[in-house]
Amino acid sequence: MDMTRLPIEDALPDLLSALRLRGRAVLQAPPGAGKTTRVPLAILEAGLTPGRIVMLEPRRLAARAAAERMAETLGEPLGQTVGYRIRGEARISKSTRIEVVTEGILTRMLQSDPDLPGVGAVIFDEFHERSLNADLGLALCLEVAGALREELILLAMSATLDAAPVAELMEAPLVTSEGRAFPVETRWLDRPLDPRVRRVEALADLVVQAEADTRGSHGGLLVFLPGEGEIRRAEALLSARLPKDCAIRPLFGAMPFGAQGAALAPVAKGRKVVLATSIAETSLTIPDVRVVVDMGQARRARFDPGSGMSRLVTERVTRAEATQRAGRAGRVTEGVCYRLWTRGEEGALAGFPPAEIEAADLAGLALELALWGAEPEDLPFLTQPPEGALAEARALLAMLGALDGRGRITEHGRVLASLPLHPRLGHMLAMAGRQAAPLAALMAERDPLRGAPADLELRLDALRDPARFRRERPYEMNMAVIDRIRGEAKRLERQAETSPEAMSPAAMAALAYPDRIGQRRKGEAPRFVLSGGKGAALDLGETLAGAPYLVAIDTDGDPREARIRMAARIGEAELRTLFGDQITLVDTCEWSRRERRVIARQQERLGAITLSDRLWKDVPSEAVARAMLDGVRDLGLRPEGAAARLARRVELVRAGGADLPDFSQAGLMASLEDWLLPMLTGVRSAEDWKRFDLLPALKARLDWGQSQELEARAPGAFVTPLGRKVPIDYEHEVPEISVRLQEMFGVTQHPMVAGVPLKITLLSPAQRPIQITRDLPGFWDGSYADVRKDMRAQYPKHPWPEDPRAADPTLRAKPRGGAS
Repeated sequence: MDMTRLPIEDALPDLLSALRLRGRAVLQAPPGAGKTTRVPLAILEAGLTPGRIVMLEPRRLAARAAAERMAETLGEPLGQTVGYRIRGEARISKSTRIEVVTEGILTRMLQSDPDLPGVGAVIFDEFHERSLNADLGLALCLEVAGALREELILLAMSATLDAAPVAELMEAPLVTSEGRAFPVETRWLDRPLDPRVRRVEALADLVVQAEADTRGSHGGLLVFLPGEGEIRRAEALLSARLPKDCAIRPLFGAMPFGAQGAALAPVAKGRKVVLATSIAETSLTIPDVRVVVDMGQARRARFDPGSGMSRLVTERVTRAEATQRAGRAGRVTEGVCYRLWTRGEEGALAGFPPAEIEAADLAGLALELALWGAEPEDLPFLTQPPEGALAEARALLAMLGALDGRGRITEHGRVLASLPLHPRLGHMLAMAGRQAAPLAALMAERDPLRGAPADLELRLDALRDPARFRRERPYEMNMAVIDRIRGEAKRLERQAETSPEAMSPAAMAALAYPDRIGQRRKGEAPRFVLSGGKGAALDLGETLAGAPYLVAIDTDGDPREARIRMAARIGEAELRTLFGDQITLVDTCEWSRRERRVIARQQERLGAITLSDRLWKDVPSEAVARAMLDGVRDLGLRPEGAAARLARRVELVRAGGADLPDFSQAGLMASLEDWLLPMLTGVRSAEDWKRFDLLPALKARLDWGQSQELEARAPGAFVTPLGRKVPIDYEHEVPEISVRLQEMFGVTQHPMVAGVPLKITLLSPAQRPIQITRDLPGFWDGSYADVRKDMRAQYPKHPWPEDPRAADPTLRAKPRGGAS
């Protein structure tokens, strides 16, 4: 086998033919096939385009390494035929034909000149990683090629076998390179890790074991860890445990290029142990690696509600990533891969990593779309951005003044789009100028202090004088992070405008987080309500615990009440100066469940926080009445006495088909505004409501015709033969009255109410019940005779005629000597 010939060479003829005929293609080639460094040169050599060939790399280290390797192949220094452009650094010239750039650079090129003048081909390397910028860049390039540049060559290169959807999106042929890989033996753990064991310590044990097992091999070890922190801890553990001839080399994206180069270069003697992030999965070539040790974790960009921006989170690797990592051991000869998980656990791994567009913060994407002037559905995205996340991103941009009321980009938004920062931090830098550069760099990085209080000033002190801070403060300081922040701050200062006026760090932080201005709640615990409406709290004993106002820069993202991890104290005067045009005067008239009364206040508000609060003395009576409606809903609607009888009468007639208002409990509650609101003048507390008479309000709900119909079908009282009105009780299932038996003499038909017989309780002269009937004529014909006999004995002075139908009603005793 010719070991000097790269595997990609066999696929180049088909690839070049596809690009020559169709102008676009998708190349699937496994890691190590040589696609990154060979394909751009092949396109150049074939003369497919007179323009520059721009190749996108997802990482700065990979971009620089690819450019260096291609320049070395041509025997030229960087910056001639092959160059690169990454954030803060460029090596190109007028003679540059192949330009390797990081993904954000291409987006800026497209936004500045959509027709990409001078560019003949765009290559998307490592497209399988599905970064947000790569998805956006491909969508924009496809639109440009369709509308402005038909001759623009587009090529997407993927290291995994799921490239078919990309080919379908691009309407391009799929070219596959089989690559060249030697067998790799996989070794898993015998049993799952004990959850009490720290994962980095378990990994160090596995690395020591792997080094001892493969001691006879002269190949190096490539150890995959999720990030810099884990790499530094593993380095400290392994330095004392590996043989002295093992050279430990960290490799991660944020380290200096010189140190990165040392990790890639071969060692003169002994074995090299490279501790790397996922950057070493596909983008880089590390010679002589024959052993891979995989911790099984990866960092991915996810929207972090704690910071309000995208942050890297640690997740389990996918099967595709694990396969790529293992393949690094089989590049030059047979190898072995040690995995820090069991074979059984492998089945639970996801197949492929998710696209960043599905889970990341979309503020930057929303800004780019607004600058481009397109809706996402108008562009050929491989995965459309989630609607909810995009709506949240646009709301943030509107709050920052980057979008107008119609969702179109503003001049301020154009400024933010030109800055290499999250829109929050870009807004801060644009508004505060150069003085905000250190803070912007700090807020874009991870916290450089471990175990320190949440106070932002501590971090700024560490940036100003790291040596002094280390001497005087007891907190652990990450100098690598400090150095990166300071370097980035200098770069941002060069891009920023002159500061308009001096501002405190807290004021600048408030510009970035206008929705995170916190006002301390009442009580001993340091709990805050944030201007965006959410809640947050500091740990007890924090130096900022007593601050009336603060800006919560970083939290743990808990949606119920987030714990504040970094914050800055801010004064009310600063808030009024910064957000005076956003402070609103709000008149509130609300029912207080706690105080059981209507409370009317006039407040100055900034979002959800209240800057001033005073009694509203001349509150309109209608506002009080409306607030009292909520009080009624809270206290309940319980008609009593005459009001209750009226409601029951209406419901009885309604049940018979009459067109009357709904007087049921649910019906009355649902229509409070219609009938109760006009009657609540002067009612503003639970005590007032207790004394309130509902009867007039209920009566007013019936018009004259309805009142007449109600009175005819379900009168409020029964008129006895003597003309006396006896209230009808509608509380029970059947309406009923109680009346003296003698008062009903002469009645020959039973009284009816709402179509049903009235239930009559007949009383003795002493007002005691003696008979209950719903058929008075039947009573006269039946049991009256027995009742008469008893009553004559008990009440001999009262008349008890034999024929009550023909007798006159009376409430008097019989005259002396009268008949019985």
